[in-house]
Amino acid sequence: MTNHLLEMDGLPAFSAITPEMIEPAIDQLLKENRAEVKRLLDTQQTHTWKNLIEPLEMLDDRLSRVWSPVSHMNSVINSDALRKAYNACLPKLSDYATEMGQNAALCDAYKAVAADRKGLNSAQNKLLDNALLDFRLSGVDLPAEKKQRFKEISQALSQLTTKFEENLLDATNAWSKLITDVSELAGLPESALALARQTAMQRDHQEGWLLTLDFPSYLPVMNYADNRDLRQEVYEAFATRASDQGPHAGEFDNSDVMEQILSLRYEQAQLLGFANYAERSLARKMARNTDEVTAFLTDLATRSHNQAKHELNELKVFAEHQHSMSDLEAWDVGYYAEKLRQQRHNISQEMLRPYFPETRVIPGMFAVVERLYGIRIQEIKGVDTWHPDVRFFEIRDSDHQLRGQFYLDPYARPMKRGGAWMDDCASRFFTDTIDQIPVAYLTCNFSPPVDGEPARFTHDEVETLFHEFGHGLHHLLTRIDYPAVAGISGVAWDAVELPSQFMENWCWEKEAHDLISGHVKTGEAIPHDLYQRMHDAKNFQSAMMMVRQLEFSLFDFRIHLEFDPQKGGRIYEILHQVRQQVSVIQPPAWNRFPHGFSHIFAGGYAAGYYSYKWAEVLSADAFSLFEEKGIFNPDAGHAFLHEILEQGGSKDAMELFVAFRGREPEIEPLLRHSGITG
Repeated sequence: MTNHLLEMDGLPAFSAITPEMIEPAIDQLLKENRAEVKRLLDTQQTHTWKNLIEPLEMLDDRLSRVWSPVSHMNSVINSDALRKAYNACLPKLSDYATEMGQNAALCDAYKAVAADRKGLNSAQNKLLDNALLDFRLSGVDLPAEKKQRFKEISQALSQLTTKFEENLLDATNAWSKLITDVSELAGLPESALALARQTAMQRDHQEGWLLTLDFPSYLPVMNYADNRDLRQEVYEAFATRASDQGPHAGEFDNSDVMEQILSLRYEQAQLLGFANYAERSLARKMARNTDEVTAFLTDLATRSHNQAKHELNELKVFAEHQHSMSDLEAWDVGYYAEKLRQQRHNISQEMLRPYFPETRVIPGMFAVVERLYGIRIQEIKGVDTWHPDVRFFEIRDSDHQLRGQFYLDPYARPMKRGGAWMDDCASRFFTDTIDQIPVAYLTCNFSPPVDGEPARFTHDEVETLFHEFGHGLHHLLTRIDYPAVAGISGVAWDAVELPSQFMENWCWEKEAHDLISGHVKTGEAIPHDLYQRMHDAKNFQSAMMMVRQLEFSLFDFRIHLEFDPQKGGRIYEILHQVRQQVSVIQPPAWNRFPHGFSHIFAGGYAAGYYSYKWAEVLSADAFSLFEEKGIFNPDAGHAFLHEILEQGGSKDAMELFVAFRGREPEIEPLLRHSGITG
C-alpha cells in the first residue's frame, strides 16, 4: 500500500490519508531521523551551521509536516480509528523529542556552533539560543536516572493531555436534547431555531429541534431562551462536561487526569531545578518572574473589581425591577444581560447577524489586510481537503511573490474539537536547496449555513475570525527562513497573542465595517444608527468580562505556582479563593469549569493563560498608533508588517515591540479600550 504521508510533496493529500498509514509512517521517519542524527554527529569533526544545524532543521521539518495533517485530522474529523492511530504515536514522538533534547553529544555540537557565530544573522543566533535553552529544559544535564524519569513524565503528560481533550470532546458529543414543542424554545431567534431544526434533521430526527453543547447551539439558549428550566438544564450539561457532576457524571471524568497532569508537571519542573511549574513555564516567556505575573493580574483585578461589582448590581436591579427576578443564578446572567443591553443600547448579536454574511465578512477581512499590508489574497479551487466545508487560499505580496497559503474550516460539526485555533501545516523554510512557503490551518466553530443561505455570523464570531486570522498572518507573512524561529515558532508565549488581538480592533472601526459588512439580502451597509449603537455597547459589562478572564488567569497560574505534592492539586480550593478575590459572579457548587479548561490541561497555556491579558496590553498599545495616524495608515501598517509579523521569533518580543512602537508598552490603552475607569 502506498503511504501518502511518506510521499507527501507539498500539500497533504487529506482524502488519501488513512489511519492505517499513520503509525508505520511515524515509525519509519523516527528510525530515519535517529540514524541521520547519529551520522551527522559521527562524521563531522567541526560542526557548523551548514553541516549540522541546517540538516537537523530539515529532519525536524519533515517530521513536523507528516505529523501535522494527522494531528489536525484528529481534531477536526475525529474517529475511533484515527484516535487509536494518533494515540499510538504520541509516546513514540514524546520519546524521540526527549531523546533528542537529552542527547549530550548533540547539545555539545550546538554549543560548538554557538561558540563561533561569525557570519550568522539574528535569526540564526536566536535559533541557537532557543535550542540551548530547550536542551536544558529537556533535562540534558540530569544524571541518567533522572533523565529516565524525565522521559517517563514527558510521555505520560503527552498521553494525559490527549486524554483530557478526548474526554471533553466525548462529553460534549454525548449530550443533546430533542425539543418537540417549539413553545419550549420561546425567545430563541430564528437563526438559532433554524440551526436546531437543521441539526435534528442531520441526525435523523424527522420532527423537532435538537440542542447540543456546540457553542452555536449553547450560546443562544443561554442568552435568549425564556424557559428558565431549559437554560438551567443546558447550563448544567455544559458546565459539568467531563466531570463527576451533571447528566453524564463520572462517565468521561477528567478529575484524576487533571490531578496527574499537575503532579507530573510539578515533578518535571523540580527535576530541572525550578521550584514549581509556573517558574518553569516562564523560562520561555516575556514575564521575568512569577511575582511579576501575579502583580500584573492583581493590579488589573484591583482596577476592574469595583466597576464589575457596579455592573452586576445594575443587572440585578434591572432583573428585579423589570422582570421580577430577584435571585440571579449563573444560567440567568447571560439572559438578563442581553435584555439589559437591548434596553440600554437597542442592540443584540441577532440584530447584527444579517449584516455579517460570510459572503461579505471573509472577502472584507481579506480587503482589510490587503490595505494594511499591501498583499493580495485569492481562493484556489480544487485543493484536497478533509471536509467539503473547507476552503483554500493563497497570499501574494505586491511583487506577486507567493508568501503563504491557508485552509479555512469555519463551521461547527460533530466530531470536531470545539473552539477556534490556528495551527501550522508547514513552516517557511528557505535554504540553497529548499524553497518552502508557510501553510496554515484556520479552524473555527461558527454557525453553519442554514436552508441554503450564506452563513450569518454574529459580531462575536467576526471578532473570533479576525483573531485567528491575526495568528495566521503572523505565521504566513514571516520573512524568517528557518522553521524553528519563523512565524509563530520561537515567539514568547505571552507575546504570541499580540497579532491576533491586534486584528480584532478592525472589527469595531467604521472604515473597516464598510468592507466586512453588508445586509445578506440587499447588500446595504449597516445603518449609521445601528453601527453607533453597536459601538456604544462595545464595553457593556466590560469590567465583568475583565474579571472573568482574570479569574481564569489567576486560577491557572496559582494551581501551577502553589502545587504541593502532599496536598494534591487543590483545584477547587484555589478556584474558590480566586473567585473570592476577583469574581463578582459565584457559580453553583456543582460547576466544574476546570474539567473543560482545555487551554491549560490540553493546550499550550499551562501557567500561561495570563498571556491573553499580557498580550492585550501590547495589542491595545500597538493599535493606539493606528488611532493616532489612521486605521489604514500605510506607514503604520508596513511598520507592523516589517517589525512584528515578518520577524517571527527571530528576536526577543520586547525588542520587536520597541522597534515598532518606539518605546515599551503602556497599560493605559488597554484600560481605555476596555472602558475600565478604575
